[in-house]
Amino acid sequence: MQKQAADNTLKFTLHHSISEIDASQWQALAQDAGPFLQYAWLNSLESSHSIDGQTGWQTAFWTGSVNGELKLAVPGYLKTHSYGEYVFDHSWANAYHQHGLDYYPKWIAAIPFTPVTGPRLLAAGDVTTSQWQSLVTHIDDWARDNQYSSCHWLFNPLRSQADFAQLGFGSRYSVQFQWMNRDYRDFDDFLSRLTSRKRRSIRKTRQRFQSPAVSVERLHGNKLSPQDLAFFVHCYQDTYLKRSGHSGYLTPAFFDQLYAHCRDNIMLVKASHNDNAVAAALFLYDQSGLYGRYWGCLEDIDELHFECCYFQGIEFAIEQGLPLFNPGTQGEHKILRGFEPVYCVSHHKMHDPRFHEAVADFLQREKPVIEDYFNQARDVLPFNADYLNEFVTPTSNNGATITPEKS
Repeated sequence: MQKQAADNTLKFTLHHSISEIDASQWQALAQDAGPFLQYAWLNSLESSHSIDGQTGWQTAFWTGSVNGELKLAVPGYLKTHSYGEYVFDHSWANAYHQHGLDYYPKWIAAIPFTPVTGPRLLAAGDVTTSQWQSLVTHIDDWARDNQYSSCHWLFNPLRSQADFAQLGFGSRYSVQFQWMNRDYRDFDDFLSRLTSRKRRSIRKTRQRFQSPAVSVERLHGNKLSPQDLAFFVHCYQDTYLKRSGHSGYLTPAFFDQLYAHCRDNIMLVKASHNDNAVAAALFLYDQSGLYGRYWGCLEDIDELHFECCYFQGIEFAIEQGLPLFNPGTQGEHKILRGFEPVYCVSHHKMHDPRFHEAVADFLQREKPVIEDYFNQARDVLPFNADYLNEFVTPTSNNGATITPEKS
């Protein structure tokens, strides 16, 4: 499907597979957008059938081009459910159903199964604000014309909220916990910024994993083998089966392709008990940061999850000089291990004006609750006074305000 843009310079195209888009041109836009917007990652999701029409994810990417040169690109999907998104709108779907209306399919700009903030609209450097906004408007008009209930832009950069508000979208906020690298020399340098009580607690917890009985190792680059990744997949599937009754969203073929095409961006933590491998955690990384994604274990060992998924990640980020470590969504337990609250934002527009107004009202009432949660989390950070004074803005009497990031 093609349609000429209003300014007669951009041609907008809908794609039912990323394979319809030239990989080199996509990469030119995505090179600094983080590991999850790289062509290989998105293509592996499709070609491994981790996402397709059978799984409730139908590819609906949009691009804008000028004389065949890619200028804009959006990873988008038509969804027939709300799983794997991490922005929970089931109550909105139920409200539609109760009024005899269909909430699904809906269109989302998102990275499947990946609640990591990043650009959802890739743009060349010479693209103007009015040009990328015209693509957002075009997608919205297309979705409305096809009677899709709504458009959603998930985990957009926080600075995008004002622009999307101008286009009629409501903004929904959430809180994640991320570790920030303050130019630490090593893990002990990081610990020195914590209160003495928390510093002792973490050291005591980690000592149990420095014994002959339980060992933990980090594997990346040439040290990571196909057999290591196959063991991780076994752990991943076994853990999903125990927890959810299915073997996980991602197929073994996805991880095979990930190893083939993105091995230099993978870090695997593997744990052994009495020389038998028992657990593994998979991370992705590039110059933008470290991202903890998947965990699986075959044997329950107290505190092993924290060692593999948090402390090993912090050590790796320090060694590699990475600016941040995003360990995944949810989990207040991360706070006491040195992870700080950060805001995330998503943008939503319902095509039925009545429901759009109702959702907008809900988002306004939800916002101060999220702000209060953010402030409570910040108030219990385990850092010493010097760190808090240098890096953490004091909580105001009125609570923190969600404002756009500076460009």
